[in-house]
Amino acid sequence: MALDRKIAYINLTTGEIEVKPIPLDVRRKFLGGRGLDAYLLLNHSKKGCDPLGPDNPLIVSGGILTATCASATARTHVMAKSPLTGLLGSCNMGGFFAPEMAWAGFHHLVIKGKAEKPSYIYIHNGEIEIRDAKNIWGETTTDTQWAIRDELNDQEIKSLVIGPAGENLVVFANVMTGIKNAGGRTGMGAVMGSKNLKAIACRGTMDINIAHPIEALEYNKRFIDQITSAKVNKTQGTLGTPFIWGATNSWGGVRTRNFQYNQCEYADDIEPEAIDEICEDTMGPYHMSGCFGCQVHCRAQYRIPSGPLKGKYDEGPEYTSQGAFGGETDTPRAETVLVGNHLVDQYGMDNLETGSLISWAMELYEEGIISSKDTDGLDLKFGNDEAVLEMIERICFRKGKVADALANGGIPASKTFGQNSFDYLIQVKGMSNLHSDERATPALALNIATSSRGSDHLRSRPAIDLYHLPEKVLRKIYSSPIPYEGPLSSEHTEYIGKAWEVFWQENCYMGVDCLGICKYHTTFLGATLPNFEDWPKVLYYNTGLEFTPEELWDISERCNMVERLFNLREGLTRDDLEKGDMINHRYFDEPCRRGAPDVVGLTIDREKFTVMIDEFYEHKGLDKKGKPKAKTLKRLGLANEPSHML
Repeated sequence: MALDRKIAYINLTTGEIEVKPIPLDVRRKFLGGRGLDAYLLLNHSKKGCDPLGPDNPLIVSGGILTATCASATARTHVMAKSPLTGLLGSCNMGGFFAPEMAWAGFHHLVIKGKAEKPSYIYIHNGEIEIRDAKNIWGETTTDTQWAIRDELNDQEIKSLVIGPAGENLVVFANVMTGIKNAGGRTGMGAVMGSKNLKAIACRGTMDINIAHPIEALEYNKRFIDQITSAKVNKTQGTLGTPFIWGATNSWGGVRTRNFQYNQCEYADDIEPEAIDEICEDTMGPYHMSGCFGCQVHCRAQYRIPSGPLKGKYDEGPEYTSQGAFGGETDTPRAETVLVGNHLVDQYGMDNLETGSLISWAMELYEEGIISSKDTDGLDLKFGNDEAVLEMIERICFRKGKVADALANGGIPASKTFGQNSFDYLIQVKGMSNLHSDERATPALALNIATSSRGSDHLRSRPAIDLYHLPEKVLRKIYSSPIPYEGPLSSEHTEYIGKAWEVFWQENCYMGVDCLGICKYHTTFLGATLPNFEDWPKVLYYNTGLEFTPEELWDISERCNMVERLFNLREGLTRDDLEKGDMINHRYFDEPCRRGAPDVVGLTIDREKFTVMIDEFYEHKGLDKKGKPKAKTLKRLGLANEPSHML
């Protein structure tokens, strides 16, 4: 059955490989995917371990539903201690890798040690070997994948790889699979690079027996109808995630010139319709594609339309690349966004972190904190398209003082640059913000402050807060499966009730990540999409495991608490600006300067924000300092962690 997928412990130092089943009692506590990964990280890492040292385990997984009859179960999760933040490292991507790994016999890998020389792991139908990667070390992410296929004489192999940025230990290097599926956040590519691990390649033809196949297929038809009929997914299937840019920028919810403005002017060239036109012109009318088992097809395909890289193929760009290489740097030109997106895909770098740090450096340059001498003559002013693209390459290959400092992450770079450079750095827990501006949305500000891996739009973001849904609708969403009778507000600028929304979404997104489902198929951007009430039947029909919605909520809450236990062990505090649940002072001190009337002039109210954090902690069962109460750990069955069950 689906639950026959194993866990493999791979020691790169010794070459030892141990394969184990995943006990049902562990499944019932953590399901799989990100939740079980968090348990494994807490149990297999030591306090204070060096993120780039051999003792930092790298954990790779698919969700419990991966490769089954359930829709959109393509997600791959990677976890380790982050070299960017020193706290929880975690990233998640779509594509086809996790299903292939499941067909090859495995749901989880725990990779320890460091290979003596560049290596890659090959997994095929229950067998695992460590192979020489000297011929692919230094290659781009796509060339690496194609070379592995050629070497093994199998064009169906799916690989999880790093590019030159991971090899050069850029602390926000990502892991990639396919052309553009990126595990972008927290530097998991650097962890692979530190282990001399270039890739993990999988090929599987093993059957996965579904517990109740007819019922699973029938129920999934309902899911498909529910997912594809949602207006947000219809739009994504036409324009991809760039559609978010058009709405958010016109309203005044993106940051540009680092954090000076909250709207990018003269940005018609990177509006979703303009990007879609380029994709259609260069790839034809059928330029949208999708991940394994997904009917939405939100990923555009394009060729760079002009310039030195004209004709180069890539996929995207996502909303995040529009912000990273268009909005934040004030370079809203299609070619800059498309080329920037291509470069980070090939080098294996997090587009969010890259764009944010370049825009931060640009503000420091204009403030005189760093000079043209520091940049080796590069004019690092806002609006300089050539400088943006040049900095991407410099950071990847650590060329020059400024780029080398940025490659170490924002907080270490601020210590290199000195003066008051840290004040300009828009980050939480050492991870740079998405290009969004949350000064008009207190709920979203609380989300980025308290997310487990740093500033994050994919951990607990109540994005539907922007829809002004009637309170009756909000009550239906946020009172299931756990009753909630507290206040709720349809107004996105309000503070009341928002702590519960963030707490609810935190558990919803954890549940999705444990199942292995895409977040666009739950209550993220679509208020009518599946969540806790729908998941029990999907699990039962595919795996035979029976859960109530309330039990799935408990699992999600438990897994989120495990992530917090890891962070607390590694130094998380409440108010610390480097390792705490706190946002940059500019949110409180600098009003929004552009956008709609309900945005201009807004800041986050510091006193109300403090109250929101208190409320959020109370919902999670934490004390005022953010530490779990003894009764909370007992309720969640975590009083004896680490328990070393697996």
